[in-house]
Amino acid sequence: MTGSLEARVAFITGVARGQGRAHAVKLASLGCDIIGIDICENIASMAYPNATFEDLEETIALVEKQDRRILARKGDVRDLEGMRAVFREGYEQFGRLDIVLANAGIVRMADSVNPAQEWKDIIDVNLTGVWNTTQVTRQALIDGGRGGVMVLTSSSAGIKATGTPLAGGQAYNASKRGVVALMHTLALDLAPHRIRVNTIHPTGVVSGMTQNDEMAGMIAAQDPGLMAMQNALPIEILQPEDIANAVAFLVSDEAYYITGLQFALDAGFTIR
Repeated sequence: MTGSLEARVAFITGVARGQGRAHAVKLASLGCDIIGIDICENIASMAYPNATFEDLEETIALVEKQDRRILARKGDVRDLEGMRAVFREGYEQFGRLDIVLANAGIVRMADSVNPAQEWKDIIDVNLTGVWNTTQVTRQALIDGGRGGVMVLTSSSAGIKATGTPLAGGQAYNASKRGVVALMHTLALDLAPHRIRVNTIHPTGVVSGMTQNDEMAGMIAAQDPGLMAMQNALPIEILQPEDIANAVAFLVSDEAYYITGLQFALDAGFTIR
């Protein structure tokens, strides 16, 4: 069983729904206070809606129900200085940082409309946004002198990409593989400070990214690219809580020796 994270503080991006919300609630149940950020508005080049401000308010209520504190703000991971301002506000309020979860991400599975813009937006959120997250939190982890942990959300596509002519899928695969290289670089760089850095690689997870009209249409049409994305285990899709449970282990003291790991949470997708 994962031990207590009492009095620790976690910074989580994409916190309003899906995996980000599940991470916040799980870590709060183990004693963490939360600093969170979510864009809470749509990105025009994507074919599904992002979380809303009402979703963010629901996450706040769920964390507070665990009797923990949360400071959650609307913000865009592509905006380095905006991210820095939100993090600074939370850090000044809670006085420490122990855990960083770079979770925010987007994908476009539908046919391309503006390939160059779709490529740019996905790379900017999924890769540059992760870098921005590590940049605004890095020094606070070092200055704490207690070690710490970063978990960067990649994907099963970050281990085993699937073929597609579409810019959205190409950008998603490239961004998620890029996150692995960033993780390896940071794991080596931060190891002397006892700061661990790992990636997680989920297969399909119930979230706004997968439960939307775009995805439903592709399933109904038996889209060949989507149909190729099958797990080895007879599990169609994971729940966000499944990923949060694994993350809770990675950020716990029980995983004090684990860094530089690509943790496949994929029901065997990458071994097919």
